[in-house]
Order: sequence, then C-alpha cells, then structure tokens
Amino acid sequence: MTGLSALWIPIVVSAVLVFIASSIIHMVLPWHKNDHRAVPDEQRFRDAVRPLAIPPGDYVVPRPASMADCKTPEYGQKMLQGPVMVFTVIPNGPMTMGRSLVQWFAFCVVVSILAAYVSGAALPPGTPYLRVFQIAGATAFIGYAVAAWPVSIWYGRAWSTTIKSTIDALVFALVTAGTFGWLWPH
Repeated sequence: MTGLSALWIPIVVSAVLVFIASSIIHMVLPWHKNDHRAVPDEQRFRDAVRPLAIPPGDYVVPRPASMADCKTPEYGQKMLQGPVMVFTVIPNGPMTMGRSLVQWFAFCVVVSILAAYVSGAALPPGTPYLRVFQIAGATAFIGYAVAAWPVSIWYGRAWSTTIKSTIDALVFALVTAGTFGWLWPH
C-alpha cells in the first residue's frame, strides 16, 4: 500500500498534463468541431423561443407529468407530433471560459486523486512502471470516460460524440498512467 500523501506529486502533475492535453484536443485540433449541429433556420428558432424566457436549466419536451402520463394517447400524440428534445439552457450573455476551465481542472484533480487512491491501495512503493501504469490508467479511464455513456443511452446524444469523448478519455488515462508510472515512489 502507498499512502495518498506520497502521491501528491503524480496527482498534481497528471492533472496539469491532462488539462494541457485536453486544451490541445479542444482548441487546436478540429476533432470536436462537429459535435453540435446548428438548428435549421436558427434565427427563426431563436426568435420563436426567446419570448418564452426559458430560465437556465435542463429540459425535456414533451415532459410527462408522471409515468402514467407516458401511457396516455395525448402524450403519445405529442411524441408523434414533435419536436422531441432534451436540451440545456445556459444564461444569456458573453460566454466566459474561466469558470468552466477551473471546474475542469478540479475534475482532473479529482480523477487523479481517485487513480492515486486505487493505485495506492493496490500497489506498494517500488512497484514497476507497467503495473502502476495498468492500475492508474484503468482507474483514470473509468473516471474520464464512463459517465459520458449514459448520456447517449438515455438522452439521445450522438454516439459519435460519446465515442470521441471516450477516445479523449483514453488519451487522458494514458497521460495519467504514464505520469503515475514515472513519478511512483520507490
């Protein structure tokens, strides 16, 4: 067993390296450029929706009042008529990345802490690089990838987007695994 206090350097370094890798993937490479499509006749759509003043939040349309409502002919008709949507409304105004980047970095630190916890519980100091790589990498992959899959399963997100996010997660896991293997205490 290796305590978390002995792993703070790989935790911080791996989080920083994943943050840098994710910045390259999302800002330099065109990999995620087409994850979100434009609504046909966007201006007309915006003009139609704006008067509703929908507050920020997550929504589904049509939304049944209960499970029993899902079985009614009226709800079935709404589903046939459409549109059927799951969407998120964010606040109006300029988009600032600062808060999101801070939250993303905090998430990277949390995944690295979890990878450290599992690896530290399983492996003593002096464990060979490849064994550390295996345990830390698998744990980091689970942390970065698996939560995205239910969004496609339940909410209809394009599987292509989820697969791309899963490939990103593999890159982040490899970076984390390599960092832990490299900086593992001896």
